[in-house]
Amino acid sequence: MRHGNKRNHLGRKKAHVESLLSNLASSLILKKRINTTVAKAKALKSYVEPIITKSKADNTHSRRVVFSYLQNKEAVTTLFRDVAVKVADRKGGYTRIIKTGVRLGDKAEMCLLELVDFNELYTAGKASGAGEKKAKTTRRSRSSAKKKEATTETNTAETKSE
Repeated sequence: MRHGNKRNHLGRKKAHVESLLSNLASSLILKKRINTTVAKAKALKSYVEPIITKSKADNTHSRRVVFSYLQNKEAVTTLFRDVAVKVADRKGGYTRIIKTGVRLGDKAEMCLLELVDFNELYTAGKASGAGEKKAKTTRRSRSSAKKKEATTETNTAETKSE
């Protein structure tokens, strides 16, 4: 029975799971998005999000704690220099899992795991609208817009003919 066992061991021993998650987390931080299986992505999400939260406080203790998880100096410096700055105002949910289908060889469910604030497609609208607020527009029916266009066209046509 698995009473109280919340972790997915991914069919590996404890040391292998720890090194796998450490390597995946380092790759995610350095590359900002990785392709992996859904089971590994879910395990990695619960592994890397507390690390990213820890990186918000840039002091020696938090750097050492994060290094004990990642075991990669480049990943630690990238995390504290680039990632922590972008996620400073976010309260959680730093990663996104996008399912991409199945792997051809063994039909394993594959997905794309990415850091949320580093996807330009989703953050493009927020970056431009963050400083300025849009002018509030009211919803009008199309028929009134057509009538306005028709009246302005006739008015301009009359002024040109005179």
